[in-house]
Amino acid sequence: MLHPPHPRYVSETPGYVSVDHEFIRDLFALFGPVTVRRMFSGAGIFADGLMFSLVVRDVIYLKVDNATRADFEREGCAPFTYTRGKSSGRRSEHALPYWRIPERLYDDPDELAEWARRAFAAAERKKFAARGRPRKRSKAPARR
Repeated sequence: MLHPPHPRYVSETPGYVSVDHEFIRDLFALFGPVTVRRMFSGAGIFADGLMFSLVVRDVIYLKVDNATRADFEREGCAPFTYTRGKSSGRRSEHALPYWRIPERLYDDPDELAEWARRAFAAAERKKFAARGRPRKRSKAPARR
C-alpha cells in the first residue's frame, strides 16, 4: 500500500519545491547528523559524505539492497521510479535502489534511526563493492 506524501518536510513556492532541511535533520537526529543536498527535483540525504536517502516529490526514500529489500516489501513500500524517453516517445520506467519509507516511521524516531542505519550500511556495501570490481578495459587497439 502506498502512503500519501508527508506534507511537513516540503515548502512550496510557485514552480519550485524545496525540502525543509531543518525538518529532515530533526527527523534523522537519533540516527546522527545528516546533510541535505539539493539534487534535480529533490534532495539527497548524506551521512559522512555518503548518500543513503533521497527526497523526491514530497517522499523520503532509503537506500535498499538485497539484505534490506524484504523489510520494505513486508511494509508494502515501493521503489523510487522515474520515466525516461518522454520527449522521444520511447518511454521506459526505471527504478533506483531507494524505497519509500513506511509512513509510521515519521512518528517513531527510534525505529526510523534503525532503518536509516540499515540504509547507510547498504550504501556502504554498495560503495565498497564498486571499489572491488576490476575496471573494464577498452577494446580499442593499443597505440604504437
